[in-house]
Amino acid sequence: MTLMVVGLSHRTAALEVLERASLDPAAAASTVSAVTACPHVEEAFVLSTCNRVEVYAEVTRFHGGVAAVGEALSRRIGLPLDELGDQLYVHYEDAGVEHLFRVACGLDSMAVGEAQILGQLRSALRELHASGRGGGALDRLLQTALRVGKRAHSETSLDAAGASLVDAAIARAEAVLGPVAGRSALVVGAGAMSALAATTLARAGMGVVVANRTPERAERLAAAVGGRAAGLDALRAEVAAADVVVSCTGAVGHVLDVAVVASALLDRPHRPLLLADLALPRDVDPDVATLPGAHLVDLEGLGADLAGTAVADDLRAVRTIVTEEVAAYAASLRVADVAPTVVALRAQARHVVDTEMRRLAGRVELDDATRAEVDRAVHRIVEKLLHTPTVRVKELAEEPGGAGYAAALRALFDLEVVGGAAGAPRAGGAPLSGSVAEAVGRTP
Repeated sequence: MTLMVVGLSHRTAALEVLERASLDPAAAASTVSAVTACPHVEEAFVLSTCNRVEVYAEVTRFHGGVAAVGEALSRRIGLPLDELGDQLYVHYEDAGVEHLFRVACGLDSMAVGEAQILGQLRSALRELHASGRGGGALDRLLQTALRVGKRAHSETSLDAAGASLVDAAIARAEAVLGPVAGRSALVVGAGAMSALAATTLARAGMGVVVANRTPERAERLAAAVGGRAAGLDALRAEVAAADVVVSCTGAVGHVLDVAVVASALLDRPHRPLLLADLALPRDVDPDVATLPGAHLVDLEGLGADLAGTAVADDLRAVRTIVTEEVAAYAASLRVADVAPTVVALRAQARHVVDTEMRRLAGRVELDDATRAEVDRAVHRIVEKLLHTPTVRVKELAEEPGGAGYAAALRALFDLEVVGGAAGAPRAGGAPLSGSVAEAVGRTP
């Protein structure tokens, strides 16, 4: 068996698709039941947040697992799989482990570094246990991901990364506009990153307007920062009235295109406009930067502004943590896969010793003390002979490709291994990532 994750997030899917894909606990349990009904899927869990829906599964067949998860999500969302396929991504083996660890650390969130995802992981772990599927490979993976996420937040100041991006945007605005206190800001979106932006802008003394496709969410966020709510249908007028626009909606496609911004600029001649695009994928058409009076900065530009700062150091440190933890997890799986081979080798040795001791007892009359001493001596000899190869094969198994040494032991000693280690693919093979549409053409 091996790990596979199929999902969609703010990086790949349209907002309306994400909303339709949102799973409450009952729907998540139903999705898991549908997925595990497939003969190629051994166990699964769902990670569902406002920005992502992902199904993690231990599978015996790659294509069968992809098809089962894809069809379950297709039914849930109400879109044919061939239409949904390009919005779904697939990660396999090490790439799946790395993806989950990045998610746990907040590196894949709209608000970089947010820690709320750890709560979602805990919920997924509780659901896994409640369903009676705890104790397996996915249980271990979730617990490791939780530890990795906690390590990232305890060893770095990653929690401040999102706020630092907004601070960098304000610094850009001050370079263009001068002091921002008393000026107006438009925040497009009402998610976690938008809430962080609205709060930071309000603290800087700016009047905040929140525009969102869902009026209730815009009103809640605006009320929290003492601002005003607006609908996306009034976007052009709100852009025209603002000095700073910060956009982070999670939509696929440009929320602010050249036509909207160019039209808004006509109503504010000689007044520069700073637009900060904090979204992935981008909310603001990059061509907006060519418009006179428009000053556009995106995540790449803000990241460059933060280069050399503590935030950049923290991001690098977290990426290093993820890389280390993925390697350690893969090594632990390889060692675990070797364990049944070592157990089988030692069991075979005990069987040979016991057989020979019984044969000896039938041919030579020994008193109990002598028989016990001979038995201990033979067992010590066997233990010493096996000690170095069994310890060494575990050490070698920690390295990529180390499973070959266990395979050699099984071949040399003609071992029958009970368990999933004998040749089963594990994390540590060629990692695969991409969309469902691409994945169906692969043969891992």
